[in-house]
Amino acid sequence: MNRNDERSVSDVLQDIFGNVQDIVRSEVRLARAEIGAEAEKTARAAKPLITGAVLALYAGGLLLIAAVYGLSMVLAPWLAALAVGGFVAVVAATLIAVGQGRLRLIKKPEKTIKSVKEDVQWLRERT
Repeated sequence: MNRNDERSVSDVLQDIFGNVQDIVRSEVRLARAEIGAEAEKTARAAKPLITGAVLALYAGGLLLIAAVYGLSMVLAPWLAALAVGGFVAVVAATLIAVGQGRLRLIKKPEKTIKSVKEDVQWLRERT
């Protein structure tokens, strides 16, 4: 190759950066397409789940009312409502305590946090 045919370093670097940008853009487009397809499937699956959950809440409420009515045949209505309400409160408190205990066991991604902090520190030193 003769000297006039050689490209400058800045031209080569511009080409490299341009190619890297094209690759990143392609990857982003691919990720968007994949996420879009999965989001559509998720939405289709979520509709009956949400509907079922709402109906389950109504069913639970109706069953609690039925329990109050059933107990009111043996106890005073206010006492039946108090008994069912107290039972539901105890179950709710137990479930909340179990959930909080499980949340405490979840650990932060310490390695990732440390790595990001190191990257930020490195960038600060370089700029």
